[in-house]
Amino acid sequence: MGKLNAAQTMIQAAEGGFEAPSMAEFFPSPFAFVGTPFEMNRVMLIRILATLAVVILLAVWAKRMKLIPTRFQSAMEIAMEFVTVGIAEDTMGKEKAKKFMPLIVAIFFGVLFWNVTKLIPFLNMPASGVIGLPIVLTAVVYITYHWAGIAEKGLGGYLKDALILPGVPWPMHFLLIPIEFITKFVTQPFTLAIRLFANMMVGHLLLVLCFSATSFFLFDASNGFQFFAILTFAGGFFVFLLEMLVVVLQAYIFALLSCVYINAAISEDH
Repeated sequence: MGKLNAAQTMIQAAEGGFEAPSMAEFFPSPFAFVGTPFEMNRVMLIRILATLAVVILLAVWAKRMKLIPTRFQSAMEIAMEFVTVGIAEDTMGKEKAKKFMPLIVAIFFGVLFWNVTKLIPFLNMPASGVIGLPIVLTAVVYITYHWAGIAEKGLGGYLKDALILPGVPWPMHFLLIPIEFITKFVTQPFTLAIRLFANMMVGHLLLVLCFSATSFFLFDASNGFQFFAILTFAGGFFVFLLEMLVVVLQAYIFALLSCVYINAAISEDH
């Protein structure tokens, strides 16, 4: 009889009692400007809100700076020092980092806020969980480090430094130059975008899966299966705590790799 009840519950879930998360989560229906280049859906609205939040936060911090810092000012200064010194200067050096500091600060705080929207009630969606935004961010970094390298070394010098490994027997260049080209011009931007996108997408789907399962077991399941709501809620809570770390870590990694790629492009050392 117990096996029969278990089978019935599974059938109930399969027939629609439980809705598993899918990629449709990331492509909600538009609600404004439908059919135009400015079409607005829930994801786009979240992106706009997160961007406004970053701008307002940095503007308020800059405007209200005092000689004796408030708690808010102290927290922002710690965060800013983490980005400017712990990421940019430690990777590129103080002089090189100064030129690119506005970009790195914008990338870190932008990615952080676009990521953290997945954990905010009523938003519950990472603004960076749809591939378009990571591609745009990657394109900005991609253009920046190639432009910086060409400006520093000239087109010929930059391509030579990027593609030709010093101290390698010349016949090996027929093999290594295509590999270096794919690495510098294809693999680096591809992995930069996919890493951010995939982490945000998977984390969101895990949260939806756990809490959807909790709702199903709590309100739709029967015959003692409500107990599993405790397990799925605990799993969802653990994923939530993990995602709190992931949203910061991914912002850190994106900003750090941006510094690494820019530094490699302008550095004389290969």
